[in-house]
Amino acid sequence: MECIIFCGLQAAVKSSFYQARYFKTHVRISMELLRTRHRERELMRVCLDTQQRFVVDNTNPTSAKRAVYILAAREHRFPVIGYYFESRLEDCLTRNALRDQPVPDVGLLATAKKLEQPGFAEGFDQLYYVRLTLRGFVIEEWNDEI
Repeated sequence: MECIIFCGLQAAVKSSFYQARYFKTHVRISMELLRTRHRERELMRVCLDTQQRFVVDNTNPTSAKRAVYILAAREHRFPVIGYYFESRLEDCLTRNALRDQPVPDVGLLATAKKLEQPGFAEGFDQLYYVRLTLRGFVIEEWNDEI
């Protein structure tokens, strides 16, 4: 059992990372798929009650947004792992424009303005940076100086 929380802009390749790394082992909890907070809470509750590993695949731009998942996971004794997706706004805007259903640019810009890097003080057991390169995903252990 573990709770994984993604943090990053829209079109920062979070869902692609989930597909590549966690599709076979973790339930994906995503507002993009579930559409309502009620459905999201219900699916998370089922995962917690059944000790099912899950990934929260949302932007989760602020510590307040992440706290909802971290507190619930902690209550159920789930380890909490965070992935912060480093990306340039310009790259995300370009990838977003190529999507079947792009997020309006104003939404991406609003997320960029409030995006906060996560920290261990929030309750994470492990934290990682993720970058997309020409060779694929590069994952680095958290370093407050990066």
